Amino acid sequence: MMNYFRLTVLLISYLYITNTMATILITGGTGLVGKALGQALLEKGYSVIILSRRVGRVSDIDNLTYATWNVEQQTIDKEAIAKADCIIHLAGESVADKRWTKKRKQEIIDSRVNSSKLLVNSLQTIPNKVEAVVSASAIGWYGKDLTPNPSSQSGEERRPRKFEETDLQADDFLGITCKQWEQSIEPIIESGIRLVKLRTGIVLCKEGGALKEFLKPLRFGIAAILGKGKQIISWIHIDDLVKMYITAIENSTINGVYNAVAPNPVSNKELTLQLARTKKRFFIPIHVPSLILKMVLGEMSIEVLKSTTVSSNKIQQAGFLFTFPSVKEALANCL
Repeated sequence: MMNYFRLTVLLISYLYITNTMATILITGGTGLVGKALGQALLEKGYSVIILSRRVGRVSDIDNLTYATWNVEQQTIDKEAIAKADCIIHLAGESVADKRWTKKRKQEIIDSRVNSSKLLVNSLQTIPNKVEAVVSASAIGWYGKDLTPNPSSQSGEERRPRKFEETDLQADDFLGITCKQWEQSIEPIIESGIRLVKLRTGIVLCKEGGALKEFLKPLRFGIAAILGKGKQIISWIHIDDLVKMYITAIENSTINGVYNAVAPNPVSNKELTLQLARTKKRFFIPIHVPSLILKMVLGEMSIEVLKSTTVSSNKIQQAGFLFTFPSVKEALANCL
């Protein structure tokens, strides 16, 4: 009888433990990726805390709460840090929303570096049980992948191998930004916390982001190919990106830097025409001259005309399976 009682108690305890999901603290949780990630975590049974600048924000969703932080003042809700089992760090000013003035560039860098600094200081000074931090980064780390071909009399360019996680960062604005971004969160390793950094490509999502900009000309029957259209775009469907973040939380063997891109990058022309075909509308393909893009976008035009071919091998070797490995499947799901 006693053995039966002990067995029952152990079984109940086991069921309680296995059904008690971790608490995930998210910075940047109100952005495009943050919203999708928060929803997916809640559906899996996790408790989610979103850090917000708005004081007193209240949620009417079960297992979702808001906590306050202020990056400029370097303050944060200590209870939120104490409750968290894992932190997902997405916070940062959008790179594409405004022209890159000197002031805007500094805002982009500061929003990433200072938010990381606040998290690092908090984890070092506030008693906590955080086991892992998964931090966003970007493939802007790598720069341009086309190099002059010295064997060609015409100076034709050739593409080398795909960029891998061990490649050095570019010396342009985004490369420097990504390096400072990643370095700013690295001190948490000293606290014995597992750190994962996901260098993310162009995110394809029906709710907005880059795809919304690609769709605008199609309303007028124009498939706008940027420049020559040969530049390679390393992209990822938002569902795969969300799944990758959750995998990074749940799989303790995942550690360090991983490229968050689909296995099949495509050219700007291929993406644009596939998008037009998927919409099933009449369209005329038109190349937008590089000069016009430079006039409209300024320095940011370098990024939309740049070719960056990034490898997904490392995350696949870790066992990750993409739901949308091809751009055709991804776009069909987004539209």
